[in-house]
Amino acid sequence: MKDRIAPAFASAFAPAPEPLNVAIYDNHCHLEFVFDEAVGAMPWKDNLDISQSVGIKGVVQVGVTLESSKWCAELATQDNRVLAAVALHPNEAPLYENISALDEAISQIAELATQPRVRAIGETGLDYFRTEGEDSIRLQQHSFEEHIRIAKENNIALMIHDRDAHDDVVATLKRVGSPEKVVFHCYSGDTNLAEICIQNGWYMSFAGNITIKRNQHLRDSLKMAPKELILIETDAPFLAPEPFRGRPNAPYLVPITARFMAETRGDDLDELCLQLASNTQDVYGLWT
Repeated sequence: MKDRIAPAFASAFAPAPEPLNVAIYDNHCHLEFVFDEAVGAMPWKDNLDISQSVGIKGVVQVGVTLESSKWCAELATQDNRVLAAVALHPNEAPLYENISALDEAISQIAELATQPRVRAIGETGLDYFRTEGEDSIRLQQHSFEEHIRIAKENNIALMIHDRDAHDDVVATLKRVGSPEKVVFHCYSGDTNLAEICIQNGWYMSFAGNITIKRNQHLRDSLKMAPKELILIETDAPFLAPEPFRGRPNAPYLVPITARFMAETRGDDLDELCLQLASNTQDVYGLWT
């Protein structure tokens, strides 16, 4: 299947890393994206099989459009290594003509949220990097608030997309009331946002971009985060960790990021993986 947002890469998939001793989960991936023909698509089952072989025992497959959210929910019923998150991405909301049309799509997200293997509403939030104009921001804000409502009504996690919008994301969560479990997907803030997350018990999910040299603010945030609030993800096929930056990411590359996180925090790798697995289950429940 295809989505309105489709990545393209000019280089091949990276080799699988050394397996982890303690199995963990990829908290956020997009297995539905179609890769550039020069790369060759990797079917979702092959992706999961390779990932399982290196110690990734499950993934959260995340929707960004109505179409992909339906696919995520369906995939979660086909393979017990998959749980689903469903939502309209913040950049998707302004593509609807008006609030009425947007609400119709959101109502279908609400229906998907009732399915037992849909365990999160996401990714939703605010993105000011690509959004311009008051009308577009208004649609994004409305969509975000409606997704928060759906998460609370179904008592499932809220998966936040926050790009260049830290203050407004936090203000919205506080104004309308956040769900019990909030995850800042692909954590992008500095230590000030990390402190806010810590104060509110919000999870910080770190991706492969934490390995990039210029992102010291991510490493500083990771080091100050309580171990109980840390998650790990790929955001595949985006954000492959070093030394494979620029190649398509995949859940089987999570071990690279996990080892980097353990080194950054000064943690024993196996102990960190045990904590990451426990945190993931606390947020999303059990896979089987």
